[in-house]
Amino acid sequence: MRPTAVLSENTFETIEWKPEGVVMIDQTRLPGETVYVTCRSYVEVADAIRNMVIRGAPAIGVAAAMGVALGSLQSDDLDRDMPVICKALRETRPTAVNLFWAIDRMQRVYSTVRHLGDETIRARLVEEARKIREEDIAINKAIGRHGAALVPDGKTVLTHCNAGALATAGFGTALGVIREAVHMGKKIDVFADETRPFLQGARLTVWELQQDGIDTTLITDNMAGHFLKSGRIGCVIVGADRIAANGDVANKIGTYSLAVLAKENSVPFYVAAPISTLDLTLVSGDDIPIEERAAAEVTHLRGMQLAPEGIKAANPAFDVTPNRYVSAIITERGIARAPYDRSLRELTEGVPDYRG
Repeated sequence: MRPTAVLSENTFETIEWKPEGVVMIDQTRLPGETVYVTCRSYVEVADAIRNMVIRGAPAIGVAAAMGVALGSLQSDDLDRDMPVICKALRETRPTAVNLFWAIDRMQRVYSTVRHLGDETIRARLVEEARKIREEDIAINKAIGRHGAALVPDGKTVLTHCNAGALATAGFGTALGVIREAVHMGKKIDVFADETRPFLQGARLTVWELQQDGIDTTLITDNMAGHFLKSGRIGCVIVGADRIAANGDVANKIGTYSLAVLAKENSVPFYVAAPISTLDLTLVSGDDIPIEERAAAEVTHLRGMQLAPEGIKAANPAFDVTPNRYVSAIITERGIARAPYDRSLRELTEGVPDYRG
């Protein structure tokens, strides 16, 4: 019998708005050090997103919103500077749609209040950015409540990359489902893929789950097929960075192969993501832009060279899982199943801020 974890609220904050600036935990330093950095300009927020000091689709959406608000506080000509601020933040990372969703939302607020005095405009932008953060935490908890029912009792849950509190404003999407299942009393444990090359699973996911006392085992990415075949895995749960109208899912590289392995072994493959991750303007995942990151992330590890000098390396940060491998998509408004072109649109009815 597996021990029941005792859950508490996160002992760390992923991102906060403070008088001195946007304060975020430096995820590149985990798990060795818990270090917080303060971004004092929108340029520093943009650099933090680009360099993965903060990462995870919902978290970078919150960071982008705060970056817009911070930029407005430092502008002496908002009409001139707002397009510049938003452009700089938009150009940080191309795949996660929450980034663009948050910036669009901030721009809509600006358009609504731009006829008011500058101090009122700045106050409203700060208020909206803080609201986006608080909403994200509530959304993640709702995702957890909807998804926990899908987690089989007495089995192991396999996850990939990090879709926990570190990838959001708090609680997490995929890890939020796991946390809620444990809170319900289900006797589960977790296998976490290491998630090469940036090692979000090894550095971040297992660290988070350790904080909660959830029984967790780290595995290398190429062990997943072995364990899926063994019958031990009850389901796979991952997050998402963008979901097309047909239910194709962009997520951290390696997700597609994991989904294929799950299908082959009749293991349910679930995606947990907020409505803001949906991009219903895209017909399929073929239209999702895939970020290519530096080759050094593959050839080096924490500054140590692993591969021969001069070798070429490919480093797409994401892949796209076709909808036929996705058992369900868990959102704060409920669970979508195939056909996704219908069920996802039904979930977004009455939601003003989704892309579509």
